[in-house]
Amino acid sequence: MAAERRGNFWHFAETCVSFGNHGTRMGNPNMSQNIAFVASNAQIAKTAKEELVARYGNKDVKDADVIVALGGDGFMLQTLHETQALTAPVYGMNCGTVGFLMNEYSTDDLVERLIAAEEEVINPLAMRAEGADGSVHKALAINEVSLLRAGPQAAKLQISVDGRVRLPELVCDGALLCTAAGSTAYNYSAHGPILPIGSDVLALTAMAAFRPRRWRGALLPKNAVVRFDVMEHEKRPVMADADGRSVRDVVSVEIKSDKEIAHRILFDPGHGLEERLIREQFV
Repeated sequence: MAAERRGNFWHFAETCVSFGNHGTRMGNPNMSQNIAFVASNAQIAKTAKEELVARYGNKDVKDADVIVALGGDGFMLQTLHETQALTAPVYGMNCGTVGFLMNEYSTDDLVERLIAAEEEVINPLAMRAEGADGSVHKALAINEVSLLRAGPQAAKLQISVDGRVRLPELVCDGALLCTAAGSTAYNYSAHGPILPIGSDVLALTAMAAFRPRRWRGALLPKNAVVRFDVMEHEKRPVMADADGRSVRDVVSVEIKSDKEIAHRILFDPGHGLEERLIREQFV
């Protein structure tokens, strides 16, 4: 998924700070009231929230200018999904393991870090999955939509792009379509490519492909509509998953980028998604 860089978080800066004629920055004593803190269920995140709230105060997420999420990447995705109808951007601080979408945790100078933060705007993937019983399930994914075999035999998938069959038969353990933001997650573990932010492409990656032998996947335009049809679904059941929201026994899954939804994520300067994606390729 491509993301659109929107520069520094000027809205929050203008709310919190005023500038004199000579560019002198003058702090607003009420600036801390504009922050909402949310934390994962991990004890380290709960403790971090208590420390930050005691220092900066806490606003309801619906009234905040910025939301600070404390946890790991999974909690960051959860927060983005839960606040997608709000205009406030989300600034994550790592209280988890990898923290690819998070900034370094510190209780110091938080307001200054928020003012200097750079913003990435990300559109999620919209999944429409049809079950074998005719039911239709819809979900959004910031990282990826994946199809996984749900039985002892390999899945058999037909892949179409923009209404045209591109791969009549893919025999595999599964396949996924990911955004640039999600390209270092499950996609990377499946040996898929890391996508630079701003590349306007999606990565289609197979997991343990048996036929075509050694098929390496494909890079597709961000506006492509990708459809998976599950062949022999009774014999080879398949489940679909969108950022942890699963649907069992699917017969078809259609995926496209949803441009109507924009997730705003804040990063410390020099540590944004673009830099992290580049850095990840040299480790």
